[in-house]
Amino acid sequence: MNIQLLTEIGLQGNVLYTCSKCSTHLSLHDQLISTSFHGRTGRAFLFSKVVNVTLGPLEERIFTTGLHSVCDIYCIACHSNVGWYYEEAYEESQKYKEGKFIVEKALMRKTTMKNK
Repeated sequence: MNIQLLTEIGLQGNVLYTCSKCSTHLSLHDQLISTSFHGRTGRAFLFSKVVNVTLGPLEERIFTTGLHSVCDIYCIACHSNVGWYYEEAYEESQKYKEGKFIVEKALMRKTTMKNK
């Protein structure tokens, strides 16, 4: 298991999002696209890139915005479900989600990295 530490690549001073159970790094504020999503546990955030996750099986789900092909995403360290990955959106207006990640707010922590 190779856990990527976002602080190792010179990103101090940025807001970092981590797994709420084990604090494994998931994404940076720079990768945040929208905070206007809703997941199983409430509010959810759309990110362009997430690290340290594994993908579950591909499945089709009907959301309020239409039919999508998605995979649940799991923390690579503690295996907790933290959200899902959009593989395909069938509605033209939803294509912008393809290749993006949803991380549920209740399943992550927000931390500001300190400058050295």
